[in-house]
Amino acid sequence: QGVAAAGAGPQWRYTDAGSGHTLARSEGLGVASLALFASGRLSDDPAQPLRCDAAALRRIDAATLARAFQVGPDNPLVGLEGRARLLRNLGDAMRAAPDVFADPERPESLRLGCLFDHCLAHTATPDEQGNLSVRADTLLATLLRLLGPVWPGRLKLAGVNLGDCWHHPATDDGYMPFHKLTQWLTYSLVEPLQWGGLPVRELDALTGLPEYRNGGLLLDCGLLQPRDAALASQPLTVDSEPVVEWRALTVALLDELADAVRAQLGVSAAQFPLTQVIEGGAWFAGRRIAAERRADGGPPLRIVSDGTVF
Repeated sequence: QGVAAAGAGPQWRYTDAGSGHTLARSEGLGVASLALFASGRLSDDPAQPLRCDAAALRRIDAATLARAFQVGPDNPLVGLEGRARLLRNLGDAMRAAPDVFADPERPESLRLGCLFDHCLAHTATPDEQGNLSVRADTLLATLLRLLGPVWPGRLKLAGVNLGDCWHHPATDDGYMPFHKLTQWLTYSLVEPLQWGGLPVRELDALTGLPEYRNGGLLLDCGLLQPRDAALASQPLTVDSEPVVEWRALTVALLDELADAVRAQLGVSAAQFPLTQVIEGGAWFAGRRIAAERRADGGPPLRIVSDGTVF
């Protein structure tokens, strides 16, 4: 779900067939993605529908995704084609790394789940008792290396696609990396890996997520203020300097916010890590204040999105 999890936009809704509940935004995307997986459309083996294979991913097009996500003229999803392209790119990235994704039982099949075996064999380290675990930043680095080709049309350095990384003149080398969706994917893998017997440690080695709920909270509450008030009324692309600067400040200020909340609650970083500050606080509060301030519940800045960043 992390690859196709960028913001859905204010109009899209998804009705869950099992419960009858109608969901929107992140919840809707999560349930729709789970239903797509459960349908077997991501598997290339009819006998094993609950798997995700490169061949099936490479067949995903906008029409297929539209049917799965209940998209239509009256139910538009932001960045539909971009999301479908990301899934096809994921299939291509898997094809480029058969040493990681080849299924031992069917070597001609490239299975996304084989990433677990790769992490267990190549990124996990034992403690003094011999128990294996993997550092969160090591997991992130693995995903960035393997999934770098997924992200389209981005900056390149020495021929390497930099993904969610953009120019900004204030940085020493001119580059500002974020990797929001890949970090989100890393966070999302923590529980499944732990269920499989591979705990993920050092979660604070990752950053807060530079996305529009966390960043929107900072703008809506006045902690950040645009130098030019007109920014709030004009469409901004993800590579524009104001958006890059806003996202960078969001990452930095989430750490400051976490420290302030911990001090207020009288808890340590170990007791209340950044992940909990974001999940239970900043992200939720950002969405709530957006709903109070704007009819569509959108962010305070108008971001031109193709479904591959936000």
